[in-house]
Amino acid sequence: MEAISDYESLEEVVEYVYGKGITVTDRRRVAGGDINDAYYLKLSDKSAVFLKENSAGNMGFFAAEMQGLEALARTKTIGVPKAHAYGRYKNRSFLLMEFLEQGRPVKNSFEQFGHSLAAMHSASVDFLSLSGKYGFTADNYIGAGEQINTPKDSWISFFRDCRIMPQLERAKGKMPDPDVKKIEHLAEHLGKYLIEPKQPSLLHGDLWSGNFVTGPDGKAWLIDPAVYVGCAEADIAMTELFGGFSGAFYSAYKESGLLDPGYEERRDLYNLYHMLNHFNLFGGMYLYSVERIIERY
Repeated sequence: MEAISDYESLEEVVEYVYGKGITVTDRRRVAGGDINDAYYLKLSDKSAVFLKENSAGNMGFFAAEMQGLEALARTKTIGVPKAHAYGRYKNRSFLLMEFLEQGRPVKNSFEQFGHSLAAMHSASVDFLSLSGKYGFTADNYIGAGEQINTPKDSWISFFRDCRIMPQLERAKGKMPDPDVKKIEHLAEHLGKYLIEPKQPSLLHGDLWSGNFVTGPDGKAWLIDPAVYVGCAEADIAMTELFGGFSGAFYSAYKESGLLDPGYEERRDLYNLYHMLNHFNLFGGMYLYSVERIIERY
């Protein structure tokens, strides 16, 4: 995976990636996230591709996204769009990838989604060759926030040192001191609440309803990952943070046995990471959610 750079225009990039003589015949802005500009591109060979753009200095976003998509794809368990190239041209960074034509959901689509996600969480992560059981091959991003992925052999240590504490350090000076002290105390005693999982699992990392779509096969496909190897429960906890998925999804997923007894007692602690990240990115409107979690523990 190498960055493409030193091009003066998107047209030059497209010809390099898709072949000599290939041009853009149609470019339309499409709805996307609040971080990047997103476009549908129709090419002269009749194919369609998806383009994300940002300022030149944010190329790291797209390197991380491409790496995450490729990791998810290697489990061969769930649909993800194929990333074609990332890099920089002139004053813009970009990611070119497969454009997903959304299909009609298949029968029992959420049940299939639950089974597929469980298969992804059960898949071997040996292909990553990590120096520890948990983490990833590089740091990446959770939304616009930096995400630390230093490998560790303990999930509890990883969650403390690479999830809670980096977010807390960013929050200092913005968060009331009593809350900071409570989170520091909680981080020191995570072993009272969390457990080491049966196996390390490749996680999407930012699994809310906006980050899955119905793909051309009518099944759930994952987009916009914040990938790392961790405890499967953390992904499921994130799905419940903003309203949750269909009951059929959770019933199907639970058949895998990946959720240990007491998951419901750990769920909010996993989501403390996301609430701290939202506090750091979007401000004090998320302070109440942070405080509600830490008061519980």
